[in-house]
Amino acid sequence: MSFVFPQFLFALFAVAIPIIIHLFSFRRYKKIYFSDIRFLKEVTQEAKSRNKLKHLLVLLTRILAVSFLVLAFAQPYIPTNKKKAAIGGINAVSIYVDNSFSMENIGINGMLFDQSKKIAREVALAYSPSDFFQLLTNDFEGKHQRLVNREEFLFMLDDIKISPSVKTLSEVSSRQQDLLSHSEIKNKRCFIISDFQKSISNIESFANDTSIATSLVPVSANRQNNLFIDSCWFESPVHQLNMAEKLFVRIKNNSEEKFENAAIKLYINNQLKTPASFSIEAGETKEIALSFTNKESGIQQGRIEITDYPVTYDDKFYLSYDVAKNINILSINPATGGTTPVFTNPIQSLFGKDSLFILSTQDESKMDYSSLAFQQLIVLNELTSISSGLAQELNRFTANGGSLLLFPSYEKLDTASYKAFLSSLGAKFYLQQDTINTKVDWVNFESDIFSDVFERSTLKDSKEKNTNLDLPLVNSHYLLGGANKSQEEILLRLKNKRSFLSKYIYKKGKVYVSAVPLNNDWSNLSKHAMYVPLMYKIAMNSQPSTELFYTIGKDKPITVKEKTKGEEVFKIKADTGSVSGFEIIPESRIVEQQPTIFIHDQIQQAGNYQLFSGQKSISGLAFNYDRKESDLSFYTQDELLSHIEKAALQNVSLLNSDNQNMTKVLADISSGKKLWKWCIMVVLLLLAIETLLLRISKK
Repeated sequence: MSFVFPQFLFALFAVAIPIIIHLFSFRRYKKIYFSDIRFLKEVTQEAKSRNKLKHLLVLLTRILAVSFLVLAFAQPYIPTNKKKAAIGGINAVSIYVDNSFSMENIGINGMLFDQSKKIAREVALAYSPSDFFQLLTNDFEGKHQRLVNREEFLFMLDDIKISPSVKTLSEVSSRQQDLLSHSEIKNKRCFIISDFQKSISNIESFANDTSIATSLVPVSANRQNNLFIDSCWFESPVHQLNMAEKLFVRIKNNSEEKFENAAIKLYINNQLKTPASFSIEAGETKEIALSFTNKESGIQQGRIEITDYPVTYDDKFYLSYDVAKNINILSINPATGGTTPVFTNPIQSLFGKDSLFILSTQDESKMDYSSLAFQQLIVLNELTSISSGLAQELNRFTANGGSLLLFPSYEKLDTASYKAFLSSLGAKFYLQQDTINTKVDWVNFESDIFSDVFERSTLKDSKEKNTNLDLPLVNSHYLLGGANKSQEEILLRLKNKRSFLSKYIYKKGKVYVSAVPLNNDWSNLSKHAMYVPLMYKIAMNSQPSTELFYTIGKDKPITVKEKTKGEEVFKIKADTGSVSGFEIIPESRIVEQQPTIFIHDQIQQAGNYQLFSGQKSISGLAFNYDRKESDLSFYTQDELLSHIEKAALQNVSLLNSDNQNMTKVLADISSGKKLWKWCIMVVLLLLAIETLLLRISKK
């Protein structure tokens, strides 16, 4: 126990006053004459003994009363064992208020977010108006990166709202310490008010700065149940008009309750496509397939909806994709000296009459390189060599997401130029011609090219499936070598285990390398039944892969296929069906010859948006909230203490905010548990006892 004013303890000498009064009785006794006192002797002794006891009790109560009165003036208190709040003097105080979506949950005193703001207000009121404060939220706004007075702090506190931004607690603590460490104020303290979700509470990563005390102030929810949409994806990356689509939706049930026949709805362009229901066990993650058909081409804006309470931000999931009206294919053919090409053109026969494909051809000696950026698939059709200029442009085309298909020349092949080009793409290159007669005897049924080409069989393994297939015959082929096998996906394999057709991924694009030309003297591929589905699927899969959705808070660059013209700029506008009236001009830069835009957290609301180049809509964009907040698993106070001890954080403590006024709690922490009021109560009680004893003695 300690004292605020220990000098008052000298007044304890005042206890001598009742002792002196007791030792020297100043009362004059009255003499009463009595004839004979022999019979009163025993009675007198008995009364005298009883009076002596009463006088001693009165003396004791007076001594104690004086003592406790002196203690009351000395103001005793019991020091707390927690880190001192340092309210005396000038203080610099940083207060973090968790404004993430999980704070929409309900606690014993209402919404957790409202509780947190109330606690932050009480913390500020525990300090002096002359102290300085920092308000910090998940948004890390510029206006919060400075110290302000208490009045301005309280004004800013009223202004904060729930935000989609998510920050780990170590990031929060680091930001607080960065500001306070540059302040010249000696007394520094941080408060972190949060629900302490397990997904963000990386306390072990806190910096152990002993000069700045940190207090963790948890607010607890009544329920930790949440049903939410985690993600979605299509079975096929290719979207075609009037083609059946299968969309997979991942649902998570982070609760102890089972949901039966819960409704799920899919909207495409604000039209209900697939109403369905599902059942999910407690703690289960389930994938639900929704089937529908694309009835129109162009930009498709979609959203998936379920119903859950009280955390609702993750009950909708937005997506956007494009159904191509046409696929642009370019066939680069050998130079003919101005005459008609001398090769048989099965490519023209296949794609030239299909309205889905727009096929164009160019002579290798008369290339228009500017047209390459508008193609989805480029076919090198039996070129003898590849010039350095063409190689450079094709490399850029593939890196930016294009598909490239190579058929070697059936005449003398310049293997050196092919080696230089294919090596730059990470693909195997042509070595020499092998004239042995063989055939294709293996098909990769797991690839995206052949996964749905053949009728599903009841056969158990790929080997048994390949046994019953009629596959292309090969009279001559090129041997391939040089690339890492881990980069190669063999689509068709010869009987001698050599590759007949392989696929490689280069940056954002795909490269297909054939071991044979389309010349009939080399193989019967161009006349085989497999040729049509093979080429068709390569062309279909050449459609540029775009992001189905983006996550708010993760500034992922968005690659744009079209460039702006003149003074036109890119704009992002909200789709009228979700977030109306919103429009921004994002930052745009040329990255690897491709226009790229950066959002920089300008989009804060989930929904469907459209990207415009000038007045032309060129792409759909979907933004969703980060699902990190959807797991409502929180650390208990005991678990938080365990993490603090495990990380050996000497200057981090835990404050209990349950049904307590934080202003009083901090005052107790600063000066300990004050006892002067109890001393006054004891004095009053002792005086009452003394009065009672005196009245009894008179009787």
